Amino acid sequence: MSFPQVVKIYATTQAPNFDCPWQADSPSASTGSGVIIAPGLILTGAHVVSHATFLQVQKYSDANKEIAQLHAVCHEADLALLSVDKSFTKDVEPASIGELPELGDTVSVVGFPVGGEEVSITEGVISRIEVQQYEHSKRRLLAATVDAAINEGNSGGPVFMDDQVVGIAFQTLKDAENIGEIVPPPLIRHFLEGTKAGRQPEIPGLGIGIQNLENPLQRKTLGMKKNDTGVLITQVEYGNSAWGVLKPGDTLLSLGGQTIANNGTIRYRDLFRTKLDVALCDYYVGDTLKLKVLRDGKKMSLKVELMPWSPLVPRSQYELKPQYLIYSGLVFQSLTRHYLETWEDWWEKAPNQLLNEYYNGTKSKNRREVVVLTQVLADELNLGYDSLDNQIVKKVEGKLVSDLAGMAKIMAKAKDTMTIELTGGCIIVLDAQKAQSHSPLILERYQISKETSLENA
Repeated sequence: MSFPQVVKIYATTQAPNFDCPWQADSPSASTGSGVIIAPGLILTGAHVVSHATFLQVQKYSDANKEIAQLHAVCHEADLALLSVDKSFTKDVEPASIGELPELGDTVSVVGFPVGGEEVSITEGVISRIEVQQYEHSKRRLLAATVDAAINEGNSGGPVFMDDQVVGIAFQTLKDAENIGEIVPPPLIRHFLEGTKAGRQPEIPGLGIGIQNLENPLQRKTLGMKKNDTGVLITQVEYGNSAWGVLKPGDTLLSLGGQTIANNGTIRYRDLFRTKLDVALCDYYVGDTLKLKVLRDGKKMSLKVELMPWSPLVPRSQYELKPQYLIYSGLVFQSLTRHYLETWEDWWEKAPNQLLNEYYNGTKSKNRREVVVLTQVLADELNLGYDSLDNQIVKKVEGKLVSDLAGMAKIMAKAKDTMTIELTGGCIIVLDAQKAQSHSPLILERYQISKETSLENA
């Protein structure tokens, strides 16, 4: 079987350096796969083209490469759309997007494996369809599992069934042999239709923490009737969709008209049962989502305007550079997943207090970021503080630190000495007058062009 719509993608990328946030990593080259879905448009995975500085595509029947541009991207769902000159696709019938496959359906994973110039076709069976964590974004979204190998080269390539695209290959299932995961048609259509309509590409989020309610006594104490089902709201993050609408202690009964079971699942499109996160896969940022809750023994119908998910520690920031501030040789950064990834096996080896903020930290009005003293550039102004790296900043000049920009404003007002309190209880005292005059010397010594990435700081 021939798949002329499948193309090889050549990407030159340059990612930010979170160890040294004032510079970028060296450029690197990689390959992936994609599929022509319309004249001049190629669908692939977001991870294939993240941080790309130059993109080329190639049909397997043609030795020539064509320059491509990033047209749209949804990092949450690991999807990207590339645009090329329409002459590149004029002799190819674009692939159409099919329907969500069923369990047991046989599909073909098509792409260009690493080191190969010819297209590779691997057959597999759909073995699972449910909410799973996307490695690229750390979002929990709908995905399908197929027992076929997905390697670095054919990642981002199409999965076909009956000559239609029913998925985009995006990752291999960890600790499993020849098991891959694919972005299913509902998310692909959501991305393509939203892009065509000019909608914001992110998958929205509610910004809530929940607890399952499988314990009968707990349901009774919440005032739930025999036929009531739902989950308990344990936290609502500041600045997210549910902020000001839901409250901790509410029982969430339904999302968008779909009843929530006591184990935190809904029946998606009357096809299968999976985590309630799946409900958000059908909405865009700016849409209104209807909710039903039980609050203080009374059932209520509520609405939320959906916004992008904005946790205390950002999960994916692929088009943004690291935020940093250097003061007296002390380097401060906003904590992100990408900074945690500077540790190998970061989920085990990164400092515990940083991991705790990643997994359990909650955004509030007075705390919108976690600011970390990430390293100390040795200088006479910071003698004795070299062991305080990777500590979380709690206060500056006695004021709680809400974010990096707010901390910079406090520091700018210091006149004589400046005191920094870390969450572990350690105190740093700096000479504010010398800090200002000495800063250019420190930057020159460590070959740093700017003392901060913040604008107007």
